Amino acid sequence: MKRAVITGLGAVTPIGNNVSDFWESLIKGKSGASAITKFDTTNHKTKFACEVKDFDPLQYITKQEVRKMDLYTQYALAATDECMKDSGLNLETCDLNKVGVIMATGIGGMSTFEEEILNFGENKNVPRFSPFFITKMISNIAAGQISIRYGLHGISYSISSACASSNNAIANALDLIRLGRANIIIAGGSEATITQAAIGGFNSMKALSTLNDTPETASRPFDKTRDGFVAGEGAGVLMIEELEHALKRGAKIYCELAGYGAASDAYHVAATHPEGLGAVLAMEGAIADSRLTTDDITYINAHATSTPVGDISECKAIEKVFGKFLKKIQISATKSMTGHLLGAAGAIESIACIKSIEDNIIPPTINLNEIDPEINSQFDFTPLRARKKEVLVVLNNTFGFGGHTSTTVFRKYQL
Repeated sequence: MKRAVITGLGAVTPIGNNVSDFWESLIKGKSGASAITKFDTTNHKTKFACEVKDFDPLQYITKQEVRKMDLYTQYALAATDECMKDSGLNLETCDLNKVGVIMATGIGGMSTFEEEILNFGENKNVPRFSPFFITKMISNIAAGQISIRYGLHGISYSISSACASSNNAIANALDLIRLGRANIIIAGGSEATITQAAIGGFNSMKALSTLNDTPETASRPFDKTRDGFVAGEGAGVLMIEELEHALKRGAKIYCELAGYGAASDAYHVAATHPEGLGAVLAMEGAIADSRLTTDDITYINAHATSTPVGDISECKAIEKVFGKFLKKIQISATKSMTGHLLGAAGAIESIACIKSIEDNIIPPTINLNEIDPEINSQFDFTPLRARKKEVLVVLNNTFGFGGHTSTTVFRKYQL
Protein backbone atom coordinates (compact mmCIF):
# COMPACT_ATOMS: atom_id res chain seq x y z
CA MET A 1 0.00 0.00 0.00
CA LYS A 2 1.28 3.45 -0.92
CA ARG A 3 2.24 5.73 1.95
CA ALA A 4 1.44 9.43 2.38
CA VAL A 5 3.67 12.04 3.99
CA ILE A 6 3.34 15.72 4.81
CA THR A 7 5.69 17.91 2.78
CA GLY A 8 4.24 21.41 3.17
CA LEU A 9 2.23 23.51 5.62
CA GLY A 10 0.38 26.82 5.51
CA ALA A 11 -1.76 28.63 8.06
CA VAL A 12 -3.79 31.78 8.66
CA THR A 13 -5.07 31.84 12.23
CA PRO A 14 -6.21 34.14 15.03
CA ILE A 15 -2.79 33.76 16.67
CA GLY A 16 -0.54 34.00 13.63
CA ASN A 17 -0.83 34.45 9.88
CA ASN A 18 1.79 31.85 9.07
CA VAL A 19 2.85 28.51 10.50
CA SER A 20 5.85 29.85 12.41
CA ASP A 21 3.88 32.57 14.23
CA PHE A 22 0.96 30.24 14.84
CA TRP A 23 3.17 27.57 16.40
CA GLU A 24 5.12 30.06 18.51
CA SER A 25 1.86 31.48 19.85
CA LEU A 26 0.57 28.02 20.70
CA ILE A 27 3.70 27.16 22.64
CA LYS A 28 3.53 30.46 24.52
CA GLY A 29 -0.11 29.90 25.38
CA LYS A 30 -1.38 33.01 23.61
CA SER A 31 -5.12 33.58 23.35
CA GLY A 32 -6.55 34.92 20.09
CA ALA A 33 -9.82 36.11 21.64
CA SER A 34 -10.75 39.78 21.72
CA ALA A 35 -13.66 42.12 21.01
CA ILE A 36 -15.26 41.61 17.61
CA THR A 37 -14.29 44.31 15.12
CA LYS A 38 -16.11 43.03 12.02
CA PHE A 39 -19.55 44.33 13.01
CA ASP A 40 -21.43 46.20 15.73
CA THR A 41 -22.13 43.72 18.54
CA THR A 42 -24.43 45.98 20.57
CA ASN A 43 -27.42 43.67 20.14
CA HIS A 44 -25.48 40.40 20.38
CA LYS A 45 -25.11 38.33 23.54
CA THR A 46 -21.53 37.43 22.60
CA LYS A 47 -19.30 40.36 21.74
CA PHE A 48 -15.95 38.67 21.18
CA ALA A 49 -14.30 36.06 18.98
CA CYS A 50 -10.94 34.87 17.73
CA GLU A 51 -10.55 37.03 14.63
CA VAL A 52 -7.62 36.87 12.23
CA LYS A 53 -5.58 40.05 12.77
CA ASP A 54 -3.67 42.21 10.27
CA PHE A 55 -4.56 40.05 7.28
CA ASP A 56 -3.73 41.73 3.98
CA PRO A 57 -5.15 39.81 1.00
CA LEU A 58 -3.18 41.99 -1.40
CA GLN A 59 -0.07 40.06 -0.40
CA TYR A 60 -1.60 37.11 -2.24
CA ILE A 61 -4.18 38.37 -4.73
CA THR A 62 -5.02 41.53 -6.67
CA LYS A 63 -7.65 44.15 -5.81
CA GLN A 64 -9.82 42.83 -8.62
CA GLU A 65 -9.59 39.31 -7.19
CA VAL A 66 -10.45 40.51 -3.69
CA ARG A 67 -13.76 41.81 -5.07
CA LYS A 68 -14.49 38.39 -6.52
CA MET A 69 -13.63 36.26 -3.48
CA ASP A 70 -15.22 35.75 -0.10
CA LEU A 71 -12.91 36.08 2.88
CA TYR A 72 -12.88 32.31 3.41
CA THR A 73 -11.43 31.86 -0.08
CA GLN A 74 -8.86 34.58 0.55
CA TYR A 75 -7.72 32.80 3.71
CA ALA A 76 -7.50 29.51 1.81
CA LEU A 77 -5.36 31.03 -0.94
CA ALA A 78 -3.05 32.70 1.57
CA ALA A 79 -2.49 29.44 3.47
CA THR A 80 -1.97 27.56 0.21
CA ASP A 81 0.61 30.13 -0.91
CA GLU A 82 2.65 29.45 2.22
CA CYS A 83 2.18 25.69 1.87
CA MET A 84 3.37 25.65 -1.74
CA LYS A 85 6.44 27.72 -0.93
CA ASP A 86 7.19 25.60 2.12
CA SER A 87 7.02 22.40 0.08
CA GLY A 88 9.63 23.49 -2.45
CA LEU A 89 7.46 21.91 -5.15
CA ASN A 90 8.39 22.79 -8.74
CA LEU A 91 5.12 22.62 -10.65
CA GLU A 92 6.96 22.64 -13.97
CA THR A 93 8.37 19.20 -13.23
CA CYS A 94 5.12 17.69 -11.88
CA ASP A 95 2.37 15.75 -13.57
CA LEU A 96 -0.32 18.33 -12.85
CA ASN A 97 -3.02 15.80 -13.73
CA LYS A 98 -2.10 14.02 -10.51
CA VAL A 99 -1.97 17.04 -8.21
CA GLY A 100 -5.36 17.63 -6.62
CA VAL A 101 -7.13 19.88 -4.15
CA ILE A 102 -9.59 19.07 -1.36
CA MET A 103 -10.47 22.24 0.51
CA ALA A 104 -13.09 21.86 3.21
CA THR A 105 -15.44 24.34 4.83
CA GLY A 106 -18.33 24.01 7.20
CA ILE A 107 -20.27 27.02 5.93
CA GLY A 108 -18.46 28.65 3.00
CA GLY A 109 -19.03 32.24 1.95
CA MET A 110 -21.36 33.29 4.73
CA SER A 111 -20.22 36.91 4.87
CA THR A 112 -20.95 37.28 1.15
CA PHE A 113 -24.38 35.72 1.54
CA GLU A 114 -25.21 37.93 4.52
CA GLU A 115 -24.02 41.11 2.80
CA GLU A 116 -25.96 40.44 -0.39
CA ILE A 117 -29.21 39.61 1.40
CA LEU A 118 -28.95 42.68 3.64
CA ASN A 119 -28.33 44.84 0.58
CA PHE A 120 -31.31 43.22 -1.12
CA GLY A 121 -33.55 44.15 1.80
CA GLU A 122 -32.27 47.71 2.00
CA ASN A 123 -33.02 48.21 -1.70
CA LYS A 124 -36.70 47.42 -1.14
CA ASN A 125 -36.52 43.99 -2.67
CA VAL A 126 -35.08 45.14 -5.99
CA PRO A 127 -33.04 42.12 -7.15
CA ARG A 128 -29.71 43.85 -7.74
CA PHE A 129 -27.19 41.24 -6.75
CA SER A 130 -23.47 41.27 -7.44
CA PRO A 131 -22.51 39.20 -10.49
CA PHE A 132 -19.94 37.56 -8.19
CA PHE A 133 -22.50 36.64 -5.51
CA ILE A 134 -22.82 32.96 -6.33
CA THR A 135 -19.18 32.28 -7.20
CA LYS A 136 -18.03 34.03 -4.01
CA MET A 137 -20.47 32.19 -1.77
CA ILE A 138 -20.48 28.54 -2.82
CA SER A 139 -18.58 26.16 -0.59
CA ASN A 140 -16.56 24.48 -3.35
CA ILE A 141 -15.03 27.66 -4.68
CA ALA A 142 -11.90 27.79 -2.50
CA ALA A 143 -10.86 24.43 -3.96
CA GLY A 144 -11.70 25.71 -7.44
CA GLN A 145 -9.72 28.92 -7.01
CA ILE A 146 -6.65 27.03 -5.76
CA SER A 147 -6.78 24.65 -8.72
CA ILE A 148 -7.14 27.55 -11.12
CA ARG A 149 -4.34 29.58 -9.53
CA TYR A 150 -1.77 26.80 -9.82
CA GLY A 151 -3.09 25.04 -12.93
CA LEU A 152 -3.75 21.81 -11.03
CA HIS A 153 -5.78 19.37 -13.13
CA GLY A 154 -6.16 16.59 -10.59
CA ILE A 155 -9.15 15.85 -8.39
CA SER A 156 -10.66 19.07 -7.01
CA TYR A 157 -13.61 19.36 -4.66
CA SER A 158 -14.85 20.48 -1.27
CA ILE A 159 -16.02 18.53 1.77
CA SER A 160 -18.57 19.84 4.23
CA SER A 161 -19.18 17.85 7.39
CA ALA A 162 -19.44 20.74 9.84
CA CYS A 163 -16.53 20.84 12.28
CA ALA A 164 -15.16 17.52 11.01
CA SER A 165 -14.80 18.91 7.47
CA SER A 166 -11.06 19.48 7.13
CA ASN A 167 -10.14 16.29 8.97
CA ASN A 168 -12.31 14.46 6.45
CA ALA A 169 -10.56 16.31 3.62
CA ILE A 170 -7.20 15.09 4.93
CA ALA A 171 -8.60 11.57 5.26
CA ASN A 172 -9.89 11.64 1.67
CA ALA A 173 -6.48 12.79 0.51
CA LEU A 174 -4.89 9.78 2.20
CA ASP A 175 -7.27 7.41 0.42
CA LEU A 176 -6.52 8.98 -2.96
CA ILE A 177 -2.77 8.71 -2.40
CA ARG A 178 -3.08 5.09 -1.29
CA LEU A 179 -5.15 4.23 -4.36
CA GLY A 180 -2.67 5.87 -6.72
CA ARG A 181 -5.28 8.37 -7.90
CA ALA A 182 -2.98 11.27 -7.05
CA ASN A 183 0.66 12.00 -6.31
CA ILE A 184 -0.10 15.13 -4.29
CA ILE A 185 -3.22 16.51 -2.68
CA ILE A 186 -3.43 20.05 -1.32
CA ALA A 187 -5.84 19.46 1.57
CA GLY A 188 -7.21 21.52 4.42
CA GLY A 189 -10.00 23.84 5.37
CA SER A 190 -11.01 27.47 5.58
CA GLU A 191 -13.69 29.38 7.44
CA ALA A 192 -14.72 33.04 7.84
CA THR A 193 -17.93 33.06 9.84
CA ILE A 194 -17.49 35.87 12.34
CA THR A 195 -20.60 37.61 11.01
CA GLN A 196 -23.79 39.01 12.49
CA ALA A 197 -25.83 36.01 11.42
CA ALA A 198 -23.35 33.36 12.53
CA ILE A 199 -22.73 34.83 15.98
CA GLY A 200 -26.45 35.49 16.39
CA GLY A 201 -27.34 31.99 15.29
CA PHE A 202 -24.85 30.27 17.58
CA ASN A 203 -26.02 32.53 20.43
CA SER A 204 -29.59 31.39 19.86
CA MET A 205 -28.42 27.80 20.20
CA LYS A 206 -26.67 28.76 23.45
CA ALA A 207 -23.48 27.33 21.96
CA LEU A 208 -21.19 30.35 22.43
CA SER A 209 -19.46 31.61 25.53
CA THR A 210 -20.83 34.91 26.83
CA LEU A 211 -17.90 35.81 29.09
CA ASN A 212 -17.62 39.23 27.48
CA ASP A 213 -15.60 40.82 30.28
CA THR A 214 -12.70 38.37 29.93
CA PRO A 215 -12.66 37.12 26.34
CA GLU A 216 -9.04 35.92 26.45
CA THR A 217 -9.97 33.35 29.12
CA ALA A 218 -13.41 32.42 27.76
CA SER A 219 -12.28 29.33 25.83
CA ARG A 220 -11.55 26.98 28.70
CA PRO A 221 -11.91 23.33 27.62
CA PHE A 222 -12.38 20.80 30.43
CA ASP A 223 -12.65 23.56 33.06
CA LYS A 224 -15.66 23.28 35.35
CA THR A 225 -16.68 26.90 34.57
CA ARG A 226 -16.72 26.58 30.75
CA ASP A 227 -19.87 27.98 29.18
CA GLY A 228 -19.53 27.48 25.42
CA PHE A 229 -17.15 27.78 22.50
CA VAL A 230 -15.44 30.88 21.15
CA ALA A 231 -15.83 31.47 17.41
CA GLY A 232 -12.64 31.52 15.34
CA GLU A 233 -11.67 31.97 11.70
CA GLY A 234 -8.81 31.23 9.34
CA ALA A 235 -7.37 28.42 7.24
CA GLY A 236 -4.95 25.54 7.38
CA VAL A 237 -3.44 23.74 4.39
CA LEU A 238 -1.29 20.61 4.16
CA MET A 239 0.59 19.16 1.21
CA ILE A 240 -0.07 15.43 1.36
CA GLU A 241 2.29 13.57 -0.95
CA GLU A 242 2.93 9.99 -1.95
CA LEU A 243 6.14 8.89 -0.23
CA GLU A 244 8.12 7.77 -3.28
CA HIS A 245 7.17 10.93 -5.15
CA ALA A 246 8.40 13.03 -2.22
CA LEU A 247 11.66 11.09 -1.93
CA LYS A 248 12.31 11.33 -5.65
CA ARG A 249 12.15 15.13 -5.61
CA GLY A 250 14.10 15.42 -2.35
CA ALA A 251 11.24 16.98 -0.40
CA LYS A 252 11.40 17.81 3.28
CA ILE A 253 9.17 15.32 5.10
CA TYR A 254 7.50 16.55 8.28
CA CYS A 255 5.87 13.26 9.22
CA GLU A 256 3.69 10.47 7.87
CA LEU A 257 -0.09 10.61 7.61
CA ALA A 258 -0.61 7.11 8.95
CA GLY A 259 -4.37 6.60 8.96
CA TYR A 260 -7.83 7.82 9.81
CA GLY A 261 -11.20 6.78 11.14
CA ALA A 262 -14.63 8.29 10.54
CA ALA A 263 -18.08 7.50 11.89
CA SER A 264 -21.35 9.00 13.07
CA ASP A 265 -22.97 9.46 16.44
CA ALA A 266 -26.35 9.08 14.68
CA TYR A 267 -27.80 10.76 17.73
CA HIS A 268 -28.63 14.48 17.42
CA VAL A 269 -28.23 17.40 15.00
CA ALA A 270 -26.12 19.42 17.43
CA ALA A 271 -25.34 17.48 20.62
CA THR A 272 -22.67 14.80 20.80
CA HIS A 273 -23.58 11.30 21.93
CA PRO A 274 -23.48 11.27 25.76
CA GLU A 275 -21.06 8.34 25.78
CA GLY A 276 -19.12 9.52 22.71
CA LEU A 277 -20.17 6.58 20.54
CA GLY A 278 -19.10 8.08 17.21
CA ALA A 279 -15.87 9.38 18.72
CA VAL A 280 -15.01 5.90 19.99
CA LEU A 281 -15.58 4.42 16.53
CA ALA A 282 -13.51 7.14 14.84
CA MET A 283 -10.55 6.78 17.21
CA GLU A 284 -10.61 2.97 17.13
CA GLY A 285 -10.88 3.04 13.34
CA ALA A 286 -7.99 5.48 13.01
CA ILE A 287 -5.69 3.42 15.22
CA ALA A 288 -6.57 0.22 13.36
CA ASP A 289 -6.16 1.87 9.94
CA SER A 290 -2.70 3.07 11.02
CA ARG A 291 -1.79 -0.49 12.08
CA LEU A 292 -1.01 0.77 15.56
CA THR A 293 -2.25 0.02 19.06
CA THR A 294 -3.52 2.30 21.80
CA ASP A 295 -0.14 1.88 23.50
CA ASP A 296 1.54 3.63 20.56
CA ILE A 297 -0.24 6.98 20.91
CA THR A 298 1.82 9.79 22.46
CA TYR A 299 -0.52 12.76 22.22
CA ILE A 300 -4.15 13.54 21.43
CA ASN A 301 -5.17 16.95 20.12
CA ALA A 302 -8.72 16.91 21.45
CA HIS A 303 -11.73 18.38 19.70
CA ALA A 304 -12.57 20.00 23.06
CA THR A 305 -14.55 23.09 22.10
CA SER A 306 -15.24 24.23 25.69
CA THR A 307 -18.91 23.28 25.67
CA PRO A 308 -20.35 21.72 28.83
CA VAL A 309 -21.64 18.54 27.16
CA GLY A 310 -19.15 18.05 24.33
CA ASP A 311 -15.97 18.00 26.41
CA ILE A 312 -17.36 15.36 28.76
CA SER A 313 -18.53 13.05 25.98
CA GLU A 314 -15.12 13.23 24.30
CA CYS A 315 -13.39 12.40 27.57
CA LYS A 316 -15.67 9.40 28.05
CA ALA A 317 -14.79 8.23 24.55
CA ILE A 318 -11.05 8.63 25.11
CA GLU A 319 -11.31 6.76 28.40
CA LYS A 320 -13.18 3.91 26.73
CA VAL A 321 -10.66 3.62 23.87
CA PHE A 322 -7.46 3.91 25.89
CA GLY A 323 -8.38 2.30 29.20
CA LYS A 324 -5.25 1.38 31.15
CA PHE A 325 -3.06 3.47 28.81
CA LEU A 326 -4.89 6.68 29.72
CA LYS A 327 -2.27 7.78 32.25
CA LYS A 328 0.59 7.77 29.73
CA ILE A 329 -1.17 9.83 27.04
CA GLN A 330 -0.78 13.59 26.80
CA ILE A 331 -3.87 15.55 25.74
CA SER A 332 -4.35 19.21 24.95
CA ALA A 333 -7.02 21.50 23.52
CA THR A 334 -5.53 24.13 21.23
CA LYS A 335 -8.99 25.66 20.76
CA SER A 336 -8.33 27.27 24.13
CA MET A 337 -6.07 29.61 22.13
CA THR A 338 -7.49 29.69 18.59
CA GLY A 339 -11.17 29.41 19.33
CA HIS A 340 -13.22 27.07 17.16
CA LEU A 341 -12.54 27.41 13.44
CA LEU A 342 -15.44 25.11 12.54
CA GLY A 343 -14.65 23.50 9.17
CA ALA A 344 -11.03 24.67 9.32
CA ALA A 345 -10.43 23.36 12.85
CA GLY A 346 -9.10 19.96 11.82
CA ALA A 347 -6.57 21.48 9.43
CA ILE A 348 -4.98 23.97 11.79
CA GLU A 349 -5.02 21.40 14.58
CA SER A 350 -3.30 18.95 12.22
CA ILE A 351 -0.56 21.53 11.80
CA ALA A 352 -0.26 21.71 15.59
CA CYS A 353 0.04 17.92 15.68
CA ILE A 354 2.69 17.89 12.96
CA LYS A 355 4.76 20.60 14.62
CA SER A 356 4.46 18.76 17.89
CA ILE A 357 6.10 15.74 16.25
CA GLU A 358 8.76 17.89 14.62
CA ASP A 359 9.74 19.83 17.74
CA ASN A 360 8.84 17.30 20.46
CA ILE A 361 6.69 19.85 22.27
CA ILE A 362 3.06 19.45 23.31
CA PRO A 363 1.10 22.72 23.28
CA PRO A 364 -0.91 23.54 26.39
CA THR A 365 -4.56 23.80 27.27
CA ILE A 366 -4.73 27.35 28.57
CA ASN A 367 -7.41 28.70 30.93
CA LEU A 368 -7.72 25.30 32.62
CA ASN A 369 -7.69 26.11 36.32
CA GLU A 370 -10.02 23.49 37.78
CA ILE A 371 -10.95 20.33 35.89
CA ASP A 372 -14.64 19.50 35.72
CA PRO A 373 -15.27 16.95 38.51
CA GLU A 374 -17.25 14.82 36.05
CA ILE A 375 -14.00 14.14 34.14
CA ASN A 376 -11.68 11.31 35.21
CA SER A 377 -8.82 12.77 37.26
CA GLN A 378 -6.30 10.54 35.42
CA PHE A 379 -6.42 12.77 32.33
CA ASP A 380 -3.34 14.90 31.67
CA PHE A 381 -4.59 17.91 29.71
CA THR A 382 -1.23 19.72 29.64
CA PRO A 383 -2.68 22.62 31.62
CA LEU A 384 -1.43 26.20 31.20
CA ARG A 385 2.09 25.46 29.86
CA ALA A 386 3.58 23.58 26.92
CA ARG A 387 5.60 20.48 27.73
CA LYS A 388 8.71 18.97 26.19
CA LYS A 389 8.23 15.31 25.37
CA GLU A 390 9.25 12.94 22.60
CA VAL A 391 6.23 12.79 20.31
CA LEU A 392 6.02 9.76 18.04
CA VAL A 393 2.33 9.33 17.21
CA VAL A 394 -0.45 11.92 17.41
CA LEU A 395 -4.19 11.50 17.16
CA ASN A 396 -6.33 14.46 16.02
CA ASN A 397 -10.05 14.48 16.88
CA THR A 398 -12.74 16.55 15.17
CA PHE A 399 -16.48 16.20 15.63
CA GLY A 400 -19.27 18.14 13.91
CA PHE A 401 -22.95 19.03 14.07
CA GLY A 402 -24.96 16.17 12.63
CA GLY A 403 -22.89 13.61 14.52
CA HIS A 404 -19.92 13.53 12.13
CA THR A 405 -16.77 12.21 13.79
CA SER A 406 -13.31 12.09 12.23
CA THR A 407 -9.90 11.18 13.62
CA THR A 408 -6.56 11.33 11.82
CA VAL A 409 -3.21 9.88 12.89
CA PHE A 410 0.21 11.44 12.27
CA ARG A 411 3.42 9.61 13.10
CA LYS A 412 7.11 10.41 13.03
CA TYR A 413 8.44 9.48 9.61
CA GLN A 414 10.59 6.38 9.28
CA LEU A 415 11.69 5.03 5.91
